[in-house]
Amino acid sequence: MLLKNGSKGEDVKQLQTLLGLSADGSFGPMTETKVKEWQSKNGLVADGIVGDGTWGKMFGAVAPTPVATTIPPSSFKLAALKGHIPDAVIAQIPDTAAKFNITTPLRLAHFLAQCGHESGGFKSISENLNYSVDGLKRTFSKYFPGDLATSYARQPEKIANRVYGNRMDNGDETSGDGYRFRGRGYIQLTGRSNYTKFAKFIGEDTVANPDLVASKYPLASAAFFFDSNKLWSICDKGADEATVTAVTKRVNGGTIGLPDRIKHFNEFYNLLK
Repeated sequence: MLLKNGSKGEDVKQLQTLLGLSADGSFGPMTETKVKEWQSKNGLVADGIVGDGTWGKMFGAVAPTPVATTIPPSSFKLAALKGHIPDAVIAQIPDTAAKFNITTPLRLAHFLAQCGHESGGFKSISENLNYSVDGLKRTFSKYFPGDLATSYARQPEKIANRVYGNRMDNGDETSGDGYRFRGRGYIQLTGRSNYTKFAKFIGEDTVANPDLVASKYPLASAAFFFDSNKLWSICDKGADEATVTAVTKRVNGGTIGLPDRIKHFNEFYNLLK
């Protein structure tokens, strides 16, 4: 992995999406500036070049490049999505749609747009908790008062156990549950309680084997979130920016990355309808 000023392609688009830029796939001066800012905030050498180290810290565990994938039959026009999202993701859609009430192109387009943004273009399947001191204070300030962040920075397992301990049916910080049940999947299924609910629905023990959420059920776990939180009724309201915004607020808690979500919703909906 080596991306720098002048690079082009899908990886650049994923990078720009993460940085909140327009994802045109061309690594120019603005992308370089944003990369430097991100590197500086996260304790890296701010050279504006994205190598394996920077990419890994940005996206955490990344889904491997898939081999040739057979796309199952579907009532959706899935062939139209080829080249726009990975084949491995397309292959998961028919079963996921059947299990989680994805019954219309409108619902599917909203769902894929959110999943794509939240996972950096369907690449990140496990939560990146490799925070710097400043990152911890900015993101999880209430868990790291005073100088406490200094003894946790750049230690993802310790960070997860503190931040998620005694929450969502997790044990305390020493139990290891925080890291064991950290965010996985395209919309970050998090916490023992949510892993337990998902396991009961999907019929496989993701509590005993939490990595299954990332390796086998990244799309299904995201659809479980949509279905459990009754997001389909919001999706059904339409194909306008107001509806994408309403869905985004439920998924993100705010409107971070909204222009990218809107862009991809329009892209997917035009392909699927």
